[in-house]
Amino acid sequence: MSSIPPEDIDTTGHAGLLIGSRWSPPADPTWVAVIAHGYGEHIGRYQWVADRLTSDGAVVYAHDHAGHGRSEGESVLIEDFEPVIDDLHLLVERAQAENPTLPVVLIGHSMGGMIAARYTQRHADAVAATVLSGPVLGSWEPTALADLDEIPPTPIDPTTLSREEDIGRAYQEDELVWHGDFKRPTLRALATTLENVTAGGRLGVPTIWLHGQDDQLVPIDPSRAGWEHIAPEGAPAKAYPGARHEIFNETNREEVLDDVLAFVHEHI
Repeated sequence: MSSIPPEDIDTTGHAGLLIGSRWSPPADPTWVAVIAHGYGEHIGRYQWVADRLTSDGAVVYAHDHAGHGRSEGESVLIEDFEPVIDDLHLLVERAQAENPTLPVVLIGHSMGGMIAARYTQRHADAVAATVLSGPVLGSWEPTALADLDEIPPTPIDPTTLSREEDIGRAYQEDELVWHGDFKRPTLRALATTLENVTAGGRLGVPTIWLHGQDDQLVPIDPSRAGWEHIAPEGAPAKAYPGARHEIFNETNREEVLDDVLAFVHEHI
């Protein structure tokens, strides 16, 4: 499978310029994918995912959230996630304007899964389906750090990302990844958003929940409990034995993307 480099796109978001990417398929697109990345990372880490999606006929849009990657804003500082959802809506609206006849599928990983769930609650009319990958839902243990007088060093252990050793190594060496500590306002905003998602009702579009069973970064049980509050009636869910947090970068990533595409084609 050949790799298609993205075009840079930008939008003015709530905290400044949002730098994003658009990947176009080799032939006329048949659907649109919008990706929401996770905490501390950036959309450049999703090239392989974009390759799979474009080879399936998707035109793929994504941007670095405020304070992440190449976008403006203080690093990993998010005091309220509702403006981040507003930023994402600007991207979805752009994707719709440029592809007015095509269905849009939202794909969110980790913190981006939480963002995607909240987005779907607020803008169910904007997407045809939603995919949640290792989403932060229900509760997340690191948010308790916000109550400490001093937040201890909290670098993400790269071995929790994938059984594929190169993934952790590349993550450690990536200068666009945040390798510092959590910020108190961000932790509090995460906790508030998790409560809002849980209270926000069942998602109004077809949605699938996918998770690694050995995920130590976003443990499966709290996420599954949160999913049960918002899952549409009869919504599919799948856990992958042995898989860690980044299931799109895991040793069984082909299986995971096969499952994503099978779900997408069932609903577009």
